[in-house]
Amino acid sequence: MKLSMPRFDQAPVLVVGDVMLDRYWHGGTSRISPEAPVPVVKVEQVEDRPGGAANVALNIAALGAPAMLVGITGVDEAAESLADSLNAAGVDVHFQRHAEQPTIVKLRVMSRHQQLLRMDFEEAFATDAEALVTEVECLLPQAKVLVLSDYGKGALQNHQALIQAARRRGVPVLADPKGKDFSIYRGASLITPNLSEFEAIVGRCADEAELVAKGAGLMRELELGALLVTRGEHGMTLLRPDHSPLHLPARAREVFDVTGAGDTVISTLAASLAAGEELPSAVALANLAAGIVVGKLGTAAISAPELRRAVQRSQGSERGVLSLDQLLVAIEDARAHGEKIVFTNGCFDILHAGHVTYLEQARAQGDRLVLAVNDDASVSRLKGPGRPINSVDRRMAVMAGLGAVDWVVSFSEDTPERLLAQVKPDVLVKGGDYGIDQVVGADIVRAYGGEVKVLGLVENSSTTAIVEKIRSK
Repeated sequence: MKLSMPRFDQAPVLVVGDVMLDRYWHGGTSRISPEAPVPVVKVEQVEDRPGGAANVALNIAALGAPAMLVGITGVDEAAESLADSLNAAGVDVHFQRHAEQPTIVKLRVMSRHQQLLRMDFEEAFATDAEALVTEVECLLPQAKVLVLSDYGKGALQNHQALIQAARRRGVPVLADPKGKDFSIYRGASLITPNLSEFEAIVGRCADEAELVAKGAGLMRELELGALLVTRGEHGMTLLRPDHSPLHLPARAREVFDVTGAGDTVISTLAASLAAGEELPSAVALANLAAGIVVGKLGTAAISAPELRRAVQRSQGSERGVLSLDQLLVAIEDARAHGEKIVFTNGCFDILHAGHVTYLEQARAQGDRLVLAVNDDASVSRLKGPGRPINSVDRRMAVMAGLGAVDWVVSFSEDTPERLLAQVKPDVLVKGGDYGIDQVVGADIVRAYGGEVKVLGLVENSSTTAIVEKIRSK
């Protein structure tokens, strides 16, 4: 499946559900308490992170999508901490505040990246369901997707009113379900239970065939548009009426902490669908995102650059020969990580020591080196009949194998000016006895503030000389 980064900046999502504050106390442990056989933690750092539905909204905002959040809190310090964190991330917050009930707080005591203890401070909220529905109806015209982030804490009391309000406006509804009664999600566009939640409803599934059959039955019963079952180390299974099942393997390289992974899945799904992605592609992106977040400690959000880099890895475009579209995505990601882009070009018909030295010098001018290679027709026009000796695919494969080269792309014109205008490198490098003003494309690069550099070539190293020597013998 070919994936690309969606335009998240044009994908507003409305999240409704149970917000909570995930609080972490970090400290070292060096002794056992004399009062009981338990470790003593000297608390050195206190960290607050949005949790539950707030984490879903935070994940959406971290991807660069506009996020709106409706939830219930108390009137207390925890609510202020939540609001401050979410506002700082760009989330549009709409809290119903209840003075008589505390904001839900999950307190974790951590030492050396290990969780020693969790304490929950929570009471189910007596939600004003009608007021919450009214708030959601006012915000729905601004949203392309509605997410119901249900943790069973009381914020969501009237699921059907919310689902029907969204359906009247043609807004898809995604629900992360909880509990043993999924009928409250009837008519949703997609629900995302994990395997244990799914089996609590339909019974144990001995194999994938049984999972698919029971999932199809559940979709029919609840009139669901689709069902995504997240299966931990076994990946995900997407089921849709009248479509073959889509099984995606887990993408995590290392599982460190699964806290909040479900939030990451539904937030990436929602933002991708709001950006216009088809459901299978949105699920594949969510699968990549989940693989990233389980490698982090605690409740965490992933950023657009992190997801973009994962997309590149999945498409094999971290290094090597790329299409122009792949190259532009790779460069966007590199710039998001603060990397400096260097560009050079040439025919590179027969690789020799001069090429290798020159490319190593070019790479030293920045963090990433783009090498643009003339295609066969343009080499013939520039070098004459009988050239190139090696076809463009072979030349590119050889150049991609050099340690100094990050990305190789071809171009068909005699000069790389069109390519330079699209790539916009930070540094344009050329080798030879040129003046700066003689370098093709120098005016383009300098016009937007880029640098142009001329590097020397290794003497007595020339493809033309090598070709003539071979012919003479």
